[in-house]
Amino acid sequence: MKGSLGDLTENLDRLRKQLRDIELQAETQISSRMEAAKAVGASFDPLEMDRFTRFQELTRMMAESVNDVATVQRSLQRTIQSTEDDLAAQARLTRDLQDDLLRTRMVEFESLSDRLYRVARQAAKELHKQVRLDIVGGSIEVDRGVLERMGGAFEHLLRNCVTHGIESPETRQQQGKEPAGQITITAHQEGNEVSVDFRDDGAGLNLARIRERGIASGLLAADAQPSDAELANLIFTPGFSTADSVTELAGRGIGMDVVRSEVNALGGRIETATAAGQGTSFRLVLPLTTAVTQVVMLRAGSVTVAVPATLVDIVRRVPAAEVAAAYTRGAFEHGDAVLPFFWFGALLQGSGKSDEVAGRTLPVVVIKSAAQRIVLHVDEVVGNQEVVVKNLGTQLARLPGLAGVTLLASGAPALIYNPVALATLYGQGARAAMAHAAAVPHTPQSATPAARQAQQAPLVLVVDDSLTVRRVTQRLLAREGYRVTTAKDGLDALEKLAEETPVVVLSDIEMPRMDGFDLVRNLRADARWAAMPIIMITSRIANKHREHAAQLGVNHYLGKPYSEDDLLGLVARYAGQMAMT
Repeated sequence: MKGSLGDLTENLDRLRKQLRDIELQAETQISSRMEAAKAVGASFDPLEMDRFTRFQELTRMMAESVNDVATVQRSLQRTIQSTEDDLAAQARLTRDLQDDLLRTRMVEFESLSDRLYRVARQAAKELHKQVRLDIVGGSIEVDRGVLERMGGAFEHLLRNCVTHGIESPETRQQQGKEPAGQITITAHQEGNEVSVDFRDDGAGLNLARIRERGIASGLLAADAQPSDAELANLIFTPGFSTADSVTELAGRGIGMDVVRSEVNALGGRIETATAAGQGTSFRLVLPLTTAVTQVVMLRAGSVTVAVPATLVDIVRRVPAAEVAAAYTRGAFEHGDAVLPFFWFGALLQGSGKSDEVAGRTLPVVVIKSAAQRIVLHVDEVVGNQEVVVKNLGTQLARLPGLAGVTLLASGAPALIYNPVALATLYGQGARAAMAHAAAVPHTPQSATPAARQAQQAPLVLVVDDSLTVRRVTQRLLAREGYRVTTAKDGLDALEKLAEETPVVVLSDIEMPRMDGFDLVRNLRADARWAAMPIIMITSRIANKHREHAAQLGVNHYLGKPYSEDDLLGLVARYAGQMAMT
C-alpha cells in the first residue's frame, strides 16, 4: 500500500506540473491574441473569447479535481500511518501475550527433585553404595516440555554416575575419600539456554576399559591411538557398554546414545569432562523453551533451512579464493583452528557444489555444537527469525540431524537442522559429492552468467513514465511467460540494465530526467548494449519522429494504442534470436 501510495503521489505531482503548463499556455495564447487584435485594430471575436474562457474554465475545473485527488491522497497517507501505528501496537500486545503464555509453560527444575532423589536412593541401595545427591539451582525455570522430554535422560545420567562413577565405600576409604560419594546436579541459565551439570567425585571414566571395548566391538583399530576426548565420545555410540554383566542398571548397551539423541533432538548439546580418580561431569546445554526459538535461515541452492541461532558461532564473508582452497583441502582456517569444511547442500544430500556464480566474497558460517565446530559454505544467510517450533511426530523424531520444523510467516514449512550432527553422519558422502563436483568443471552449476541467464525466462525491460502503461504492459508480457522489469525514465532504465541485460527494451519517448531518444543514444554508444533490440511505443506517430528514431538505431516504432499481437510477435522474435545466440 505504501508503494502504491508513493506511485500515486509521484503521478499527482506530475499531473500538477502538466496542469500548470496548460494554464500558462492558455494565458499566453489569450494575451497574444489580444495583442494581435489591438495591433490590427480589430475587436476580439466574442465567440473566440467564449472559447478561451471555456478553456480556462476547464483548466480550473481540472485544478479542482487535482486538489480533490490530493485530498484523497493525504487521507490515504493518514490512514496508512494510523494503520502502521495500530500494527505496531498489535505487535507489542502479541509479544506480551506470547511472553505470558511462555511463562505459564515454565516450571522450576526442582519439580524433578523428588524423582531424581528416588532414583539415586534405589541405585545406591541395589549396588550397596553410599551416595549423597545435591541439587543446586533448582529454582531455575525451564519449559515443561523440555523437562518432560529430558526426564528419562536425567535419570539415566544419574544412574550412570552411581553405577560407573561412584566407587564402593571400601574402595573410597582406601583412596582417602569419604565413604559416601557426592553427586551434584547444577542448573544454570545462560541467556536463552539452560545448562544442567551432572558431576560426581568418583573414579572418572575408565579410558583403558573404553579403548579395550572399542577395539573388541570394531569401533577402533587395534593400532589406533585416539585422544582422551575421542575415547570419551565412544560412550555415546549405540550399543556400547563397559559393564561386565547385564543388570537392571548397566550392561544393556542402551543409555548414553539415547541421552545424546534426546539432547540433539531438542537442539541442545552435551559435553563430557573426566579426570582419573577425581570424577566425571556431563554438561547438558538445552534450550530454555522449545515453544519459541531463534533460528538463522540459511539458503543452499533452492533449499532454505533453519539452524538454531545458539549453534551459529559466527557468519563471515571471505574471499572466493579461500573458499576454493577450502573445497580442495576439505578444511577451513578459522582463528587458530583448522575446522572441517562442507558445502551445506552436500550435507543435505543435494548438489555437490554451489549453483551461484562466484563473486569476490562468499558467505561461510561457523557452527558450534558441544565441543565440535564445522564451517559451512552457503549461498545466502537469509536472516534471523523468532519461530514457533512444531513437534516432528513419531515418523521424523529419530531422523538424524533434524531438530524440529516450523512454519514461516509466508506459511511455508522450514526444517530446523543441526549441521554438526549431519556432518558426523553424512560428512564422508558430502566430501565425495564435493570432490566429484569439483572434478567436473563444465556443469550447469559452474556455467557462465550468460548461460545461467539463458536457462531462465527471457527478460523484457519496459520504460515508461506512466504507471498505468508499465502495469498493463507488465501483465501482458508476464501472462506470456516473460520476466519483466520496469523503469520510469531513462536514468532508471540504465540502472536496471546494469543489473541484468534484457532480450528487448520497450521504451516511451517523453519521460522526465532522460527521454527515450537520449536513452537510445546512451545504449547505442555502449558496446554492451549496442546490438540490443529497442522498440519505441509512443503516441508521437509523426514521420519526423519515426525517422529520428530510425536514425538513432531504434528497431521498431509502434504507435499508441498498439496491437498486442504485434508487440508479442516482435518480443517473441527477439527473444528467439537471443536464445539462438
